[in-house]
Amino acid sequence: MTPRRSFLGLAAGSLLGLRLSAGAVAATRDTAAVAAATAWSNWSGIERCQPRAWPMPATLDELAALVKSAPGPLRCVGAGHSFSALVPTPGTLLSIDRLQGLLAVDRAAGTATFGAGTRIAVATRLLDEAGLSLMNQPDIDMQTLAGALATATHGTGQRLGAMHKELVGLKLLTPAGELLSCSPSQRPDLFAAAQVSLGSLGVLTEVTLKVRPRHFLRRHVWLAPNEELFAQAEALAAQHLHFELYLLPFTGYGAAIAHDEVPVGKPVRPPSQDEDVLGDLKHLRDWLGRFPSLRRWVAGKAIASTKAEDAIDVSYELLSSVRPTRFNESECHVPRERGVACLREVLATLERRNDVFFPIEFRFIQGDDAWLSPFHGRDSCSIAVHALQGEAYDYLLRDVGAVFRRHGGRPHWGKLHDLSATELASRYPRWKDFLAVRAELDPRGRLLTPYMARLFGLNAPGGSA
Repeated sequence: MTPRRSFLGLAAGSLLGLRLSAGAVAATRDTAAVAAATAWSNWSGIERCQPRAWPMPATLDELAALVKSAPGPLRCVGAGHSFSALVPTPGTLLSIDRLQGLLAVDRAAGTATFGAGTRIAVATRLLDEAGLSLMNQPDIDMQTLAGALATATHGTGQRLGAMHKELVGLKLLTPAGELLSCSPSQRPDLFAAAQVSLGSLGVLTEVTLKVRPRHFLRRHVWLAPNEELFAQAEALAAQHLHFELYLLPFTGYGAAIAHDEVPVGKPVRPPSQDEDVLGDLKHLRDWLGRFPSLRRWVAGKAIASTKAEDAIDVSYELLSSVRPTRFNESECHVPRERGVACLREVLATLERRNDVFFPIEFRFIQGDDAWLSPFHGRDSCSIAVHALQGEAYDYLLRDVGAVFRRHGGRPHWGKLHDLSATELASRYPRWKDFLAVRAELDPRGRLLTPYMARLFGLNAPGGSA
């Protein structure tokens, strides 16, 4: 075990992975795999399907013809990085990977327009070449823009919103093959529904996002006792542009990660050893899981010698990563004023299980007004919990899910949750309004799988053409 570099590797990164430096290449490989495959599974392998058809249209005309006539239910697929069953269908699995690219830049308005099938990793690099960047981005950037927006994917920063908050316009192809444009001023109700739609209103074909000038960030990472981090979390979130915590179960410590803008300079990037750290935490679990006090003592000794670390680079290089170690995940967003209290309870709940070793992720997100946004009408804190692929994860829903419920949590749409349609309706003030728009755009239920029907509290119509 190499405690200093390893624990820094964990703290300095995104908890699990190597930094992504070839996102466009990886996205291309994913696209080729989609085109050749006959069966689909998500990234962690817990969701699978055997679709009747898996087309990848290259033009809007091809897409419109498919949407109207392909066997239903029709669902769109991107990177497969959702853990919930939003994608699986026995009908048509539609990839929009070929509808991608930077289509336009309006520097005066500070916006950029992309094909909705563009991967976030590709979008950031295309913007970088144009001297621009996203306003914020998530810690995984392999998703398509369409998939990230549909599930309310987000980064961190108390003055920064989720990706869909930066939308200023979009084009949506309805199940009837009609292409609709909308924005805050053009069809505003449709826009508010389509910002976060779970792929249930139609197929996003084009999105226009607010962007900002290319900029450099300094990342500062340090480890501190949990109680110190609990006490300082609110102040640190107010102080830094991006701020997040990763609590390390059975250690008594957490990693604090702050990003702030700095003048353009020479990149300074210590080598990442994130995977080594995750392996160290797993080994501690495997060796000392039955002796939690000893496990905590050993981890504390290793962490005590760890020093703070800094990195400087262009924003997209520091904010996102790729994750070689696969896992299953549940994530909920609670009102910001309940964030730290909920985090405490989540940690205590997980530490009642000796098999836990994954860090707990804690982030800050500004509120917005999209109808199905988990951040609708409130600033929020996001808490994410994980279990290694192949290991039990039911407790993420049963035990941690109960904590999220008590604190008024709204689920990340792409992560595991077991909230019923009734519970969801009580948490989203515009739930019925969204369902009315969905019924208007998809009266035949072409986009409704049994899972989607249960989620919305509807009868599945079968989705046949």
